[in-house]
Amino acid sequence: MNKPLRRIAIFCGLLIMALMLRDNWLQYVRADELNAHKYNRRVQIERFAHERGNIITADGQPMTSSKETQGSDFKFKRAWNNGTLWSPVTGYNSQAFDSSQLENIEDKILSGNDDRLFFDRTLSMFTGEKKQGGNVVTTLNSAAQKAAFDGLGDKKGAVAALDPRTGAILALASTPSYDPSVFAGNSKADSDARQKLLDDKDKPMLNRALRETYPPGSTFKVVTASAALENGLYSSIDEPTRSPLPYKLPQSTSELKNEGNIPCENATLKAALQYSCNTVFGKISDDLGNKKMIDEADKFGFNDQIFTPVRADASIYPKDNRPQNAMAGIGQASNRATPLQMAMVAAAVANDGKLMKPYMVDQLQAPNLDVLSKTQPEKLSQPLTAANAQKVQALMENVVTDGTGKKGAIDGVTVGGKTGTAQHGLNNSEKPYAWFISYAKTDQGSPVAVAVVVEDGDANRDDISGGGLAAPIAKAVMKAVLKK
Repeated sequence: MNKPLRRIAIFCGLLIMALMLRDNWLQYVRADELNAHKYNRRVQIERFAHERGNIITADGQPMTSSKETQGSDFKFKRAWNNGTLWSPVTGYNSQAFDSSQLENIEDKILSGNDDRLFFDRTLSMFTGEKKQGGNVVTTLNSAAQKAAFDGLGDKKGAVAALDPRTGAILALASTPSYDPSVFAGNSKADSDARQKLLDDKDKPMLNRALRETYPPGSTFKVVTASAALENGLYSSIDEPTRSPLPYKLPQSTSELKNEGNIPCENATLKAALQYSCNTVFGKISDDLGNKKMIDEADKFGFNDQIFTPVRADASIYPKDNRPQNAMAGIGQASNRATPLQMAMVAAAVANDGKLMKPYMVDQLQAPNLDVLSKTQPEKLSQPLTAANAQKVQALMENVVTDGTGKKGAIDGVTVGGKTGTAQHGLNNSEKPYAWFISYAKTDQGSPVAVAVVVEDGDANRDDISGGGLAAPIAKAVMKAVLKK
């Protein structure tokens, strides 16, 4: 072979080798990456080629379904059974805009692509049965969810309800809400519907129960009372608190005010929570100091993200100076909490001081309803000893029988609660937030704890209170769980 031909042969051989290396690199090394790539339409077509599994309530009601698509190479799209009620739980699933919350986190089960469903997929190849997704069975109580949603009505707000004994989430409502069905497809109408929701100033796609933090107001006084008992500041709820009236904020000439003419001077813990004395709890927070207050708040779940498995934003009890720490002790200043967090506070008190980790997925099922996995309740922390928790229970139960929480009372049931009206805006310029946290007890312990926050922009400022706006909603949710 002459020299020019040899060079051409070598060059061609190198080209073939490079092509083989490239082909093997794409087929083996990058195969998983390319299969999962968002622009690989074949993957998307396969994803929507069969019916998706359902997300189901604890009492067996499906929140979701699948619907055949007309005029698209995506055969099925997601549908919801009352989407505005359930979207704070399920999230959305869209042919064009991916998915969120449980629809995203449990996608492999719902789509049928989970490794645990390999045998089902293989068997369907031989039997000719259509591929199906598995189911996600939640802890949600459909009656409690409806009570929460109906109670909020057209107001902005949120409700979180837990089973204190296990941490199971029983209700998770957020208003205003949205129907994920309106952008479940991939048409221009779906895109326009989604954009309209994103542009809405009321933020209907914001999950206020998990992803919005508010000043908790006087509901936080339950944590401050717990910190006082746990740190030995007081040994009895009937012991005078040695609190003056007026009470000047530390390192300040400003006085901390109480709402109305209420008996707060040297009040006992019992009277202070009953009348919601700012002066008493501001002084307690200052007496304990910022570090001890942070330590107690942390035990209740503050300053950490909670995964349910959907992520909840961290509630914050801040590192701060003395005047701000005193204000944080009454649920103001930089103190911020999600409704889920305040439900956890009520749940820990109700469960004799033991805080269980919140969760909303009870079990994952194969298409034939075989259980693939089941969530086991897990202890998160111990914010209170049992003895001190029972003291705080007595405080909260007194609030409902003789204090500001009477509208949360249920005939024949022991209910503990705490109202809160949280200041909002610079120098309290905006309308306040109305809060209520509560629990109900039976002979088997406490099956439900609730936190409600209401933003009512239409109400007169003087009519906004936790006892007036939020407590009736919590009562309805508790009654739904108790089947009263």
